[in-house]
Amino acid sequence: MHYLYIRIVKAKDLFGDDNVPAYDPYVEARLGNYRALTTVAEKKPNPGWNQVFAFSKDRIYSPCIEFLLRNKDPDGDGVKGRLFLDVNEVPRRVPPDSPLAPQWYKLEGGDTMKGELMLAVWIGTQADEAFTEAWHSDAAGVSGESIASTKSKVYLSPKLWYLRINVIQAQDLEIKNRNRRPEIFVRAVFGTMISRTKVSLSKNVNPMWNEDLMFVAAEPFENPLVLTVEDGISNNKEEVHGKCVLHVGKLERRLSDNPVDPRWFSLETPVVSEGGEGKNNEPRFNSKIQLRASLDGGYHVLDETTHHSSDLRPTVRQLWKQRIGVLELGILNATGLPPMKKKDGQGRTDAYCVAKYGQKWVRTRTIVDSCSPQWNEQYTWEVFDPCTMITVGVFDNCHLQESNGGGAQDSKIGKLRIRLSTLEINKIYTHSYPLLVLHSQGLKKMGEVQLAIRFSCPSIFNLLQLYTQPILPRMHYTHPLSLYQQDCLRYQATQLLTTRLGRSEPPLRKEVVEYMLNYGSNLWSKRRTTANCQRIKAAFSSLEHLSQGIGLICSWKKPFLTVTIHFMLLFLIFFPELIVPTICFYLFLIGILNYRSRIRDPPHMDPQLSCIERLTQDDLDEEFDGIPSTCKNNEALKFRYNRLRVAAGQVQSLLGDLATQMERLHSLLNWRDPRATALFVSFCLVAGIFVYLIRLRTMIIVFVLYILRHPRFKSKLPSAPVSFFRIIFCFDATLLDFGKWAFSVAAHA
Repeated sequence: MHYLYIRIVKAKDLFGDDNVPAYDPYVEARLGNYRALTTVAEKKPNPGWNQVFAFSKDRIYSPCIEFLLRNKDPDGDGVKGRLFLDVNEVPRRVPPDSPLAPQWYKLEGGDTMKGELMLAVWIGTQADEAFTEAWHSDAAGVSGESIASTKSKVYLSPKLWYLRINVIQAQDLEIKNRNRRPEIFVRAVFGTMISRTKVSLSKNVNPMWNEDLMFVAAEPFENPLVLTVEDGISNNKEEVHGKCVLHVGKLERRLSDNPVDPRWFSLETPVVSEGGEGKNNEPRFNSKIQLRASLDGGYHVLDETTHHSSDLRPTVRQLWKQRIGVLELGILNATGLPPMKKKDGQGRTDAYCVAKYGQKWVRTRTIVDSCSPQWNEQYTWEVFDPCTMITVGVFDNCHLQESNGGGAQDSKIGKLRIRLSTLEINKIYTHSYPLLVLHSQGLKKMGEVQLAIRFSCPSIFNLLQLYTQPILPRMHYTHPLSLYQQDCLRYQATQLLTTRLGRSEPPLRKEVVEYMLNYGSNLWSKRRTTANCQRIKAAFSSLEHLSQGIGLICSWKKPFLTVTIHFMLLFLIFFPELIVPTICFYLFLIGILNYRSRIRDPPHMDPQLSCIERLTQDDLDEEFDGIPSTCKNNEALKFRYNRLRVAAGQVQSLLGDLATQMERLHSLLNWRDPRATALFVSFCLVAGIFVYLIRLRTMIIVFVLYILRHPRFKSKLPSAPVSFFRIIFCFDATLLDFGKWAFSVAAHA
């Protein structure tokens, strides 16, 4: 897109009649129906502004630009000078040309003939370096400090570290009451995060723990780490035996899995006066605590869900993989956006986009009062791993009016994700993606956003090589984090990012960051549980198709197919070296046949996978109910609780049955049921002798012919081995039937 840029630099010789500065000047630029105002300068003869204004060339219908030098006066703004420039004479600038030099123009008309104005006018595109700092005509009607929130910006996530504190032991604690066994633990406070160890099993003055406490720290390190050794006297009271303050920036930075050397730190122990109050100004340093404190840079700090990650690099740059390509994203426009707020009885939308990939966040400019905004902005990212996702979200700016204050929140219109591994190399994809959002009233389409995306990779070999390497850094495999640790640390990382990005100017607000990071996706809902069970069932549907195919062959409903399978299996039995090549060629043929039906466009959200069509109003109310619940209807809460108990009971029964069958399988050799174990051991002995005496090929032939025998030779009663295992496992179903039952129970749960 082409824009008409106006840079108003400064003015000079703005004197009154008595040659002294007599007014507070500002400049107004008029172009058709648009008007742009500079800030007001105090009484200065040579004021400076250096402000840039950008007008979309598609909306320019006036043949000239009018500049008015005005005086800020409570009784009325008086015009002190005018200047007219012809739009057709404005030069064009194409980067990498140097910026256009501003010129002095003589002001005419108005109350005085004195004064000159320095400005530069040119026509450029979004590639101009003045684009990001300019006031845009798309934000007409926005004034004051709110203008900053309408400009496009690039944000960088802070560098995140895992802070690991291995609490080993403490020595020489001062315990007053020697008649009781102390319940000693260590509490760690880092910023707003608090963690603690378990109570030491050593009930003496030298407790031991050897327990890890982990936090997420962001550079620059602003908060110290405070460790306190406490004794749990009662449920609501703890006695502090000592405190230790560590400066995080001075800790050792660990790049590998080698542990750091333990160190002893003195505990500052307050002396308690007779009145019972601590005298912190009289510390003693008798007690000590042994720690291993380090900043682990070999991990990737998880700030997104694992299946929606946009970056998998470790913290330290020395462990980064080689860059494999460049991702280019063009945020073009959106159509059909709904009115998000009302003003003067009419709905309006002030839309902007946010895109996140890796550590780089980008924010487009805000298009004011438009349900079909056009951004046409382009951004690039370096790509280090193809199995990552880029997230694009559309929001409504609710901070354009200064009266909104700090309590307003930007409304979420919708978001989409594109996985880079689904993109072909060096191909430009230009598509409109629907913005599907689940609201408390159901699934809604909030319009469409059009994107242009291209993944460029100079070396295909380097790209393919990454598919053979671990996706996460090495530390995640040598010293893995538990699921509970991952959830807690991801919560801390999200809080740090919202705090740091919210301190930018203009801020990337908390609701935007949390929505882009999919914060709160781990909360339980009936819809998510049903959807995940359906996904698991669909993933194992191939086994069901295989079972149906085997049943069709064994039923002899298609004799030609059954006889063909007989000859093929006999051929593979006599030539077993062809089994693996046959399977490989079969998979190769299936893959080639599926090439014509491949997905040509980047895949997008499938609403059917989320079980949206089955939702009831009560399901929606439950999903959008927060923690703690805000529902005031006791009957509704009782119904939800009972339904949750039923669903949890079904899952519990499923897990219990699985555990029972595994235990009974192990019990076959533990003589828990002597008769069953005797039969099983005898069967194993006979089977071993039988297998040793008879050739394996003969056994396979007999087994295949027995399985594929004609139905007239089959009995409806189960065989002896099947009956034996059904009695042992206490259910009258084959393994496949049990799998179908399990998935059906999970789906209903």
